[in-house]
Amino acid sequence: MTDSHLKAPIADQKPRTVHSPYGIRLDPYYWLRDDERRDPEVLAYLKAENAYMEQEFAAAKPLENALFDEIVARLKQDDASVPYRKHGYWYYTRFEVGKEHPIFARRLTLFGAEEIVLDANDLAAGHDYYQIGALAVSPNSAMLAFCEDLVGRRDYRLRFKDLSTGLIDSTAIEGVEADLAWANDNATLLYVEKDPETLLGMYVKKHVLFSDTSADVLVFRQTDMSFYTNVLKSKSDRFIFIQMESTVASEWHYADADDPKLEFKVFLAHERDHEYQLEHLHDRFIVRSNWRASNFRLMRSPIGANSDRSQWLDVVAHRDDVFIEDFEVFDSYIAVSVRTQGLRKICIKPLPAPEIPGVTAGAVARAVAGAAQGAPWCAPEFFIASDEPAYSMSISTNPELATEIVRYTYSSLTTPATFYDYNMRTREQILMKRDPVLGNFDPSNYRTEFLFAAARDGAQIPISLVYRVGTALDGSAPLLQYAYGAYGLSMDPGFSSSRLCLLDRGFLYAIAHVRGGQEMGRAWYDAGRLMHKMNSFTDFIDVTRHLVAHGYAARDRVFAMGGSAGGLVVGAVANLAPQDYRGIVAQVPFVDVVTTMLDDSIPLTTNEYDEWGDPRDKALYDYMLTYSPYDNVRPQAYPAILVTTGLWDSQVQYYEPAKWVAKLRALKTDRNTLLLHTDLVSGHGGKSGRFQRYREIATEYAFILSQLAAHA
Repeated sequence: MTDSHLKAPIADQKPRTVHSPYGIRLDPYYWLRDDERRDPEVLAYLKAENAYMEQEFAAAKPLENALFDEIVARLKQDDASVPYRKHGYWYYTRFEVGKEHPIFARRLTLFGAEEIVLDANDLAAGHDYYQIGALAVSPNSAMLAFCEDLVGRRDYRLRFKDLSTGLIDSTAIEGVEADLAWANDNATLLYVEKDPETLLGMYVKKHVLFSDTSADVLVFRQTDMSFYTNVLKSKSDRFIFIQMESTVASEWHYADADDPKLEFKVFLAHERDHEYQLEHLHDRFIVRSNWRASNFRLMRSPIGANSDRSQWLDVVAHRDDVFIEDFEVFDSYIAVSVRTQGLRKICIKPLPAPEIPGVTAGAVARAVAGAAQGAPWCAPEFFIASDEPAYSMSISTNPELATEIVRYTYSSLTTPATFYDYNMRTREQILMKRDPVLGNFDPSNYRTEFLFAAARDGAQIPISLVYRVGTALDGSAPLLQYAYGAYGLSMDPGFSSSRLCLLDRGFLYAIAHVRGGQEMGRAWYDAGRLMHKMNSFTDFIDVTRHLVAHGYAARDRVFAMGGSAGGLVVGAVANLAPQDYRGIVAQVPFVDVVTTMLDDSIPLTTNEYDEWGDPRDKALYDYMLTYSPYDNVRPQAYPAILVTTGLWDSQVQYYEPAKWVAKLRALKTDRNTLLLHTDLVSGHGGKSGRFQRYREIATEYAFILSQLAAHA
């Protein structure tokens, strides 16, 4: 060891009083918060942590480089998406060899001349970070509106491009959401302006092409800070929607896209515990609603009479064992994305042919036959089949109404993302593309399982598991376990070519579908939020112990990983059961729950009272204090921990993980590795470049493998 060897940074303690309605708390590391990201002392500390990580990680750097090369070698660098047709053009996205960013392109015919809609590589030149957030082509296909992020804070800039000349207009509208909707005059665009402090989308505005942005008209102003606000267009192009969503309530407004005034009407005023979603089809709205249906149902509502729920009729009825997650309308069918038995599937609902103009006699006969079976609103629904035990189906891009074909994506832990065109009438499907995996990859070399673990309260927790054939299942294998467990977001068992690096080295990989997600329906989500949030953490631990007890993994070779709200899970687990894990990777972790929820100036706070709790309620305040990772760090031995964050993160502010690491350094009693890496030019999603992101994965895997080797 030389004199130049860096010691672990020890952050100064400068106690700051954090006030609440129920007393004060002293936070010794509050000073690490700098909303401007310019404080020299704060930046010096973050850079010192980065330098320390670089030093401590030096021995693992060759492994990281090898993993990165291995991951990139599996990629088809000049890959392209499957084209989809909209307004007479075939649109697709492609990549070029060695380039970090996508190229968005189109053709008038599938094999016609290519037209570059936008080349993000050109726009990214000179920027440390560059990300396209949204693209919207005008109905006449002549103009492009797009949103770009230059720092990773999801605080977008809106710009316009004339697709006939290829020129990007000098007009730039700062501080917007990545949601856009064109009116049918091809000159008017609706967008959502953010509040500059909270970064919440608050103001729906109307911009007319080539006009002064200062003259943009305010169409709608959000006054309830618990709602997110978006704009979007119906698939039929007939309506523009303003969508308001909170954790437990929805409100949609609609306007005729042909109306020069764009006068919006409320579909149904929001009320607590009623969530709904709209789409337009023919002479009605299709409504996904949890009104008297905890797992949601699809209903139809006459346009203009929508506020009278007595006139809503079932299209797909509520079922206790099926959660309706999303849907896609077509002239004669609805494709419904559902979750049942813990897996994501696609259900097809035929519609009553007599109501569709120009139907055939055969279609009428099918409708009559369906009605005779007693199904609501015509023929019974059916599922697209799969023969794997753990998989995920999702509805892909389907912009056209007048088709019998639904495009969907299929993936499993052993099957790369596969795109199918499925004929909803004949039930035949065509393979359009399977994401290529270069090298000697063979899916038959890997096995996936879908099993359940008993939680300590008796609940059955789903687990998606994958490993390489030949891996010893005798209690000796290492395991990487992942979870998210919040917002009702479900972690699907999808394929990852980079994950092969671990599987080929003898690892098992498990997704713990803990409560807080929606894999098992709405009740599964409700059982993992507010006063039930502890279930998310104990479920994770119980899955680990189940896999160890049943010989899937070695007790002393288990690693945990989670990002954002999943970072909260592994952060809480680190306090609750540190002895169960060899190492933890916490990606942009939400770990300072109480202080964040007390501060409504922080982006997202007010929207999430119904997720974590409003700390003005004493019961919720006290409960959050029982699990908040930062508040529960104590003198004990912790596993090796790698923590990542981005300086410009707007979802989880960088200072949460920075404070957590500082407190861990001060209190933990072990000598295990503790590393913090702050990306000084990115935000919540990490690096923006295609290959840069794989570098981050290689670093995480190198950390895991080096920790495993150090204690072999």
